[in-house]
Amino acid sequence: MTDVLITEYLDEDAVETLKAEYTVHYDPGLCERPADIMALAPGVPALVVRNRTQVRGAVLAAFDRLKVIGRLGVGLDNIDVAAAEAMGAEVCPAVGANAASVAEYVIAACLLTLRNIWQSSDAVLAGKWPRNQLMLNEVQGKRLGLIGCGSIGREVARRAAALGMEVVGTDRPDIDPAPLAAAGIRAVDRAILLATSDVVSLHAPSTPETYHLIDAAALGAMKPGAVLINSARGGMVDETALVAALRSGRLAAAVLDVFEDEPLKAGSELEGVPNLWLTPHVSGVTVEANARVSTVTVANVRRVLGARR
Repeated sequence: MTDVLITEYLDEDAVETLKAEYTVHYDPGLCERPADIMALAPGVPALVVRNRTQVRGAVLAAFDRLKVIGRLGVGLDNIDVAAAEAMGAEVCPAVGANAASVAEYVIAACLLTLRNIWQSSDAVLAGKWPRNQLMLNEVQGKRLGLIGCGSIGREVARRAAALGMEVVGTDRPDIDPAPLAAAGIRAVDRAILLATSDVVSLHAPSTPETYHLIDAAALGAMKPGAVLINSARGGMVDETALVAALRSGRLAAAVLDVFEDEPLKAGSELEGVPNLWLTPHVSGVTVEANARVSTVTVANVRRVLGARR
């Protein structure tokens, strides 16, 4: 009987830690085979997933002894949390474990889009010398607007401040302002943030309220020539509206690590859009972050199941 079912990739040392105590079925390709997950589910008390395994509906219902869902990351939009808790399972995200990785990604995206030096290699090798075209912008003195100021947003703010950026942010009305101030974030309302920020970076959770939070109206309210970065959840950005804003030149650039439908299908409307940089949901995935996320998740699973050593 399987104790721990792992459907997406986990740090090898973490897998071995679990195998020392429990019967483990590890197949990082299971996320693409929900029927196989359902066949393996009966009797399994622990499930470990990332963001691609859809833990809801018939898949969730197939688990008849589930006690814990270990989420390798923090977003929970792929898990029906209410249904899982109703059946007695504890949902355990790896809170904070990949915050540094995402923060570094956002800072890299700021530098990439404002300076844009990475696009000159072919021209230089061809004997051209496009210095004037590459006389672009420093991050120092620019305003970074954070929509969502949780642990990741605050890590971004600390790094941005070290580069001389001014950081403003907006979050839920009930959020404690003290941690924001400690991270160097000045709280403003969303309208001011959009209208005045040189770079807008998204760090809010996926909820019905944040779906298409950045729509045509929000993009039209942004400072002309601004940059948009989304390393949170794809559904927060209306991709059709973003394409129009980039093609019109309303925005200078955008960096998307997440998409409404993942992976993108061939012929996506995002193909060939100027000044649009795409990555495959990797902002929180580094060697170091993977080890931290895996360690936290294994600890959560062991806590709920009980250590057997």
